[in-house]
Amino acid sequence: MDAGELEAICLAQEIKAAAVLMDDRAGRTAAQRCGLAVVGTIGLLEQAAARGLLDLPEAITRLQQTNARLDTKLLLAALERDKARKPS
Repeated sequence: MDAGELEAICLAQEIKAAAVLMDDRAGRTAAQRCGLAVVGTIGLLEQAAARGLLDLPEAITRLQQTNARLDTKLLLAALERDKARKPS
C-alpha cells in the first residue's frame, strides 16, 4: 500500500464517507479493516451503468485504452451482469 491509498483511507474516515474508491488489494484490505466500505473502479462503473448513467461495455473499452490494470475475470463478470440486467 502506498501513500495515496493511506491518504484516501484517512480522508474517508475523516469525512465519514459511505465508501472509498480503491483498486489496490492491500489498500482495500486496510480500508476494510478500518471499517470502510470499498468500491473498485469496475464496481463503480457497474453501479453507474445500472442507474443508466453510462454504457458499461463502452466505458470498459475506454478504460482498457488507458494504463489501468484491470482484472480480466472481474471485467467479464461485470459485463455478464450488465448483459443480464438489460432487457432482451
